[in-house]
Amino acid sequence: MSAYLLAIDQGTTSSRAIIFNEASEVVAVAQQEFKQYFPRDGWVEHDPEEIWASVRQVVVQALQAAALKADDLTSIGITNQRETTVIWDRVTGEAVHPAIVWQDRRTAEKCEELRSKGLSDSIQAKTGLLVDPYFSGTKVNWILDQVPTARVRAEAGELAFGTIDSFLLWRLTAGKSHKTDATNAARTLMFNIHEQQWDQEILDWLDIPAALLPEVEDSSADFGRCDPDLFGASVPIGGIAGDQQAALIGQGCFTEGMTKSTYGTGCFVIMNTGHAAVTSKNALLTTVAYRLKGKVTYGLEGSIFVAGAAVQWLRDELKLITSAAETEALARSNPDSHGVYMVPAFTGLGAPYWDAEARGAILGLTRDSGIADIVTATLQSMAYQTRDLLSAMRSDGIEPQLIRVDGGMVANDWMVQYLADILQITVDRPQIIETTALGAAYLAGLQAGVFSSLDELADNWQLQHRFSPEMDAASSTRLYEGWLDAVRRVRSN
Repeated sequence: MSAYLLAIDQGTTSSRAIIFNEASEVVAVAQQEFKQYFPRDGWVEHDPEEIWASVRQVVVQALQAAALKADDLTSIGITNQRETTVIWDRVTGEAVHPAIVWQDRRTAEKCEELRSKGLSDSIQAKTGLLVDPYFSGTKVNWILDQVPTARVRAEAGELAFGTIDSFLLWRLTAGKSHKTDATNAARTLMFNIHEQQWDQEILDWLDIPAALLPEVEDSSADFGRCDPDLFGASVPIGGIAGDQQAALIGQGCFTEGMTKSTYGTGCFVIMNTGHAAVTSKNALLTTVAYRLKGKVTYGLEGSIFVAGAAVQWLRDELKLITSAAETEALARSNPDSHGVYMVPAFTGLGAPYWDAEARGAILGLTRDSGIADIVTATLQSMAYQTRDLLSAMRSDGIEPQLIRVDGGMVANDWMVQYLADILQITVDRPQIIETTALGAAYLAGLQAGVFSSLDELADNWQLQHRFSPEMDAASSTRLYEGWLDAVRRVRSN
């Protein structure tokens, strides 16, 4: 009997279902984009029902494409856009408010209030996170304050909070499982990553009733079984991890010091720091990389809010391109952006700046500037933002020598080569670039006994192409300094 593992990869702009076999080969893929809502400047929302509908649809499509039935599946793994916040009714399952997306900045004022009370250091010491609208805690507080009767109902135990993984799990199990895993809990601003439990003191500061919160499990665990009415069989759900941690697992980064960078809607660099929770002095985040058999492995993370979303913006809003695939040919025809810099701070700047009020800009335009310059500058911004993160790591005394990359954008050879040039380190691209889904499948497979150990998963990793720096260090530094100047111009402080 072959083992088939279904990965549900619920991202910021699309939902995907990918079926893997026991050899970690992709058997079938289905993907569906869903609508982004921007009700005000800096606000980003999703409709939870649209997310759920898209997930159901892609699972059915993937099964059909693979010519499989649900009872052919050994286990299901879930990976998700992190920090995005949903509160729903425990009886009906309906959300009381649209999902507030991780990119959303509406709680900047609440974050400033927490900082003014002198709580930043305590929160960072407990959670590994900075006080920022990015994380779920202040989003929960906002919904409870703004939605009529929500706070009263939450205190009465009538409502449930979850990041997208918890919401999907609830729906998949017909309300039987209200759980999350340690990687997602670690991104809420409410979870003590050292004690591995919800922190009552922070809940008091945020005025959030503990009755709202899900049970926290290992990343590979018994999360319940899929309702047979959904897909035709009751399939165990054995793995959950936030998308960036799932990518770290899919990349086989199980040894201390190994580093991956994912280029999806945003860009996220995580270094495995082993069993030590390393505190950054340069605005990086300390996070849970994964928790298996009760043992926590930590990571040091840099978060960039906009990467692939900038290419989507070029396509959908500016209409400069009709598909993301066009960007590589344009950049190859115009490898020099002629002094044009694109700072994609559409929803503020993430690490290492953490400037919620910064906004995007295209700088250095002249009468000769054209579409190719703007497209090239947009791709270049991925490399510059990644160098920001690696520079912060170096300032913390950590020196990455090699980075493994993944995500949809790294199919672009030009972009990955420019990344190696600007970082001045080796960049490895694996055979499977959709490592987020692979990581979710790995976690489900570990729980089901399809895989025996992390060593086995590490051995599965295969190099597709290695990119070494071709640009001299002086040119790389000169280009990066131009980026730093562009960033200074868009900063709010």
